[in-house]
Amino acid sequence: MRIYYGWVIVAVTFVTIGFGVNARTAFSLLFPPILNEFGWSRGVTAGAFSFGFVVSAVLSPLMGKLMDKAGPRVVMELGTALMGAGLLLAPLTSQPWHLYLSIGVLVGGGSVCLGYSGQSLFLPNWFVRRRGMALGVAFAGVGIGSVTLLPWMQHMIAHVGWRTACWTLGIVLLVVLAPINLLLRKRPEDMGLRPDGDDAPHPSATPPPSNIVDAAWAATDWTLARALRKARFWWLALGYFCALYVWYAVQVHQTKYLTEIGISATAAAWALGFVSLAGVPGGIVLGHLSDRIGREWVWAIANLGFAFCFLALLALGRYPSVALVYAMVIVQGVLGYGLTSVMGAIVAEIFQGAHFGTIFGTVMVAALAGGAAGPWLTGVLHDLLGDYILAFWLGMAISGVSAFAVWQAAPRKVRAVSGRIRR
Repeated sequence: MRIYYGWVIVAVTFVTIGFGVNARTAFSLLFPPILNEFGWSRGVTAGAFSFGFVVSAVLSPLMGKLMDKAGPRVVMELGTALMGAGLLLAPLTSQPWHLYLSIGVLVGGGSVCLGYSGQSLFLPNWFVRRRGMALGVAFAGVGIGSVTLLPWMQHMIAHVGWRTACWTLGIVLLVVLAPINLLLRKRPEDMGLRPDGDDAPHPSATPPPSNIVDAAWAATDWTLARALRKARFWWLALGYFCALYVWYAVQVHQTKYLTEIGISATAAAWALGFVSLAGVPGGIVLGHLSDRIGREWVWAIANLGFAFCFLALLALGRYPSVALVYAMVIVQGVLGYGLTSVMGAIVAEIFQGAHFGTIFGTVMVAALAGGAAGPWLTGVLHDLLGDYILAFWLGMAISGVSAFAVWQAAPRKVRAVSGRIRR
C-alpha cells in the first residue's frame, strides 16, 4: 500500500483530467457550428471561451484556499457539478450571454478544479523523486481523453447537432467523475504514508541526500503575502501567463483555421485529438526528463514546441497538406504538452509548504488570464486583419518570453531534481 496508493491517486487524476480538460477543449469543435448557426463574430464567440478563463482566474485563489482547508475531494466534486451543469445548459443558447454563462462561468469555473490547476495542487505531494514522471503519467489522461472524446464529439455534432453532443457529454462526465473522486486524498501523510511510497527510514539507515539547494528559502514559511514580495513569484506569473496564452490561442482557433485552408472538418477534428494523444508519450518522457535535467529545461523545450507549431500553421497557409498538419500535431503535442508535467512541480519546488495551494492558485490567476487573452486576441486580430498571420507570429514571440521567465524564476536554485542531487 505504501508503494501503490500514490498511483491510485495518479489513476483517478488520469481519468478526471481527461474529462475535465477535453470537455473544455471541445469548444474548438463547437465553435464552427455555433458561428454558422448564429452568425456572431469570431471575437464575440471565442470570447465565451476566453471569459471562462477570466472566471477561472477569479476562482483560482479561492480554489487554492479551499484545497488547503478541505482537500481534493471537495474541490473535484465541486468542479464536476459546475462543469456538468454548464454542459447541460449550453444547448439552451440563443444569445451570446447564454454561451458566456454556460461555457464561460460554469464550464470555466469547473475546469479550474478538474484541469491542470486543480490536480497540480495535491498530486505533487505524493511524489518527490519521481514527481515529474508521476505528473506526466497522470496528465497523459488528457491525450487518451482527446483521442476518444473529441472525435466522438465531432461525430455527434455532424450527425445529431452540437446541442445533443454537448448535453450527452455533460451526462457522461457527471456519471463517471462524481464517484471516482471520492478516492482522492490531499497528501500521503494523511494516511500514515510517505511520498513516493517510502517507508519510514530505519534508525541505522543512512538518510537520503537532501535536494535542498537554498536552505534559507526552503525553511521559510511561505504565505501568499511573502511570496508576492519576491521577484520569483512574478517571473512565474509572467511565464505561466505566456504559456497558456500560446496554448489556447492555438487550441481554440486551429480547427477553424485548418478547415478554412482546405483541410476537411474530420481531419481537423482528428488533428485536435491527436495533439493530446501525442502529448501522452511527450508528457511522460519530458516529465521523466525533468526529474533528470531540471524543470526549466523542459519548460523551454515545451515552449519551443509551441513556437514550431505556430510556424507550421503559417506554412500550412501557403502549402496546405495533411502531412504538414500532423507535423504540427507532433511538435504541439509531444513537445508543447510537456508543460503539464512541470507546471505544478515548478511552483511546488519554489513555494512548498502549508500555503502552497493558495500560492499556486494565485499564480494560476496569471496563467488563466493568459488562457483568456490568447483566444480572444487571436480572434480580434483575425477580425481586424482578415487572417491569422500577425497572431501566429505574436504567439511565437510570446513562447520565447515564457521560457525566459521560468528560467529567471529558477526552481533549480531552491530544490534540485533527483538527477541533480549531489550524492
